[in-house]
Amino acid sequence: MSEETKKETKSNLPRKGKDLKYQRDRDREMVRGIFRFYEVPGGTLSFSFRKYREDEIETYTLNDGEIYTIPRGVAHHLSNNCWYPEYNYKKDEGMNNVAMMTKKKRRCSFDPLDFMDVDELNELRPSNIETVTFLK
Repeated sequence: MSEETKKETKSNLPRKGKDLKYQRDRDREMVRGIFRFYEVPGGTLSFSFRKYREDEIETYTLNDGEIYTIPRGVAHHLSNNCWYPEYNYKKDEGMNNVAMMTKKKRRCSFDPLDFMDVDELNELRPSNIETVTFLK
């Protein structure tokens, strides 16, 4: 690879510092939505959160079904990172029982009430939603 090609490739790469600052500022924007606590309906969830090293650790206490205004990064965390795996035993080729993850069990979510980007709305939607249709 020639020196000119290396320089072009390097200059075309996004600057990590600028992108990180942009993402941090975006994660600090406040969004309004409804907190859903699937694990304990009607319950309260308390947790501490810090995404970036420069940020302070903040503690949040949220009640199921109530409307809150929280930073976008916290809302994203609640909707995408709060789950645990469910396992089942399956047989492998040697007819041995092997524990395998069968699905993600959601603990909670944050349903936005403000306008959000289409890409973000798709991220916030659970991927394993089942649709029920009632026939008359």
